[in-house]
Amino acid sequence: MNKAENRKQWEQRIAQYRASGQSVREWCAANNVKPERLWYWLRRYRTEKDTCLREPNQWLPVKISDHLLMEEDSPLRIKVGAACIEVKPGFDPAVLSQVIRILTATIC
Repeated sequence: MNKAENRKQWEQRIAQYRASGQSVREWCAANNVKPERLWYWLRRYRTEKDTCLREPNQWLPVKISDHLLMEEDSPLRIKVGAACIEVKPGFDPAVLSQVIRILTATIC
């Protein structure tokens, strides 16, 4: 069995296990699978799936009209999912970048 066939077989097994409603121990006993192997593939599949689902950051162009310019003391509000961040003049761009990266990682 090559890698692609093995992977496909484990994807099917994982789907069957999840649909069964059984515990790992029960499902493995009924399907002649070692629990350690199922746990390994569950972790591997979850890690790979999470990596594939995570989209790279995409920056969009912003056009600011003269009448929309901020006043010096006005905060800029940035929404990331349910979170709202207020950024005031003099903010640290590196910290803002880290905060946004953490928020987007927890949303995905």
